[in-house]
Amino acid sequence: MKAQQLYVDAISNNLANVNTAGFKRSQPTFQDLLYVTLKSPGLDVSGGVPNPVGIQVGSGVRVSGTTLNFKPGNLEGTNRSLDVAIKGDGFFQVTLPNGTTAYTRDGHFQVDRDRRLVTVDGLRVIPAIQFPSDTIRVSISRDGAVSVTQASSPDKSTPLGKLQLGRFVNPAGLLARGGNIFLATEASGPAQILNPGEGGTGELQQSFLERSNVEVVSELVNLIVAQRAYEVNSRAIRSSDQMLSQTTNIVR
Repeated sequence: MKAQQLYVDAISNNLANVNTAGFKRSQPTFQDLLYVTLKSPGLDVSGGVPNPVGIQVGSGVRVSGTTLNFKPGNLEGTNRSLDVAIKGDGFFQVTLPNGTTAYTRDGHFQVDRDRRLVTVDGLRVIPAIQFPSDTIRVSISRDGAVSVTQASSPDKSTPLGKLQLGRFVNPAGLLARGGNIFLATEASGPAQILNPGEGGTGELQQSFLERSNVEVVSELVNLIVAQRAYEVNSRAIRSSDQMLSQTTNIVR
């Protein structure tokens, strides 16, 4: 019942973030617990012939982990020049307040008071991109090159830098921090920093955002299955309690 409750919690979190940009759904994985072996298969000999099957009673189930599914979500046009989506693998790099490098798929960028490119929470994007005060138009190419058009020279495009992406051998090993931010761990391995479109990373798409990869219909089906499994397990416990009670009364 505890395992099914955690499954319901994971589904609820997926559904709650169905409209969160760059969100990746989580899927709990389960393992059966230790078995009580009353008779091992093949060890007990009856008439010189090993028994083909044994007698084992399971102890239940536990959640062994919650796996993040990094399947790309659908891209949605926003008509906003600072919105950037990744068409494939890879993560934008940002700097946390403590100086740690973190990673995100949320490309809904802003400009802070220092005219630097930041996330909605004010985390600065790596490599740093700083816009001139008279910027009138921003252009971000598929390979990450950032350039602007300034009011002082409207017929000229000025390059500012190039966005790079981090790619992991095992992205499922990343630690979800909240706020659409992930941290590298020993399980994920260190990030391989590449230009968009190189080494297996995806290209960038300006004026688009990657939506959540949560499929509402699938999550609702999983929710029904988890609820039914929870109910059946509670009935099994109630039935077992009644059987033990009857046995106790017979002994008395």
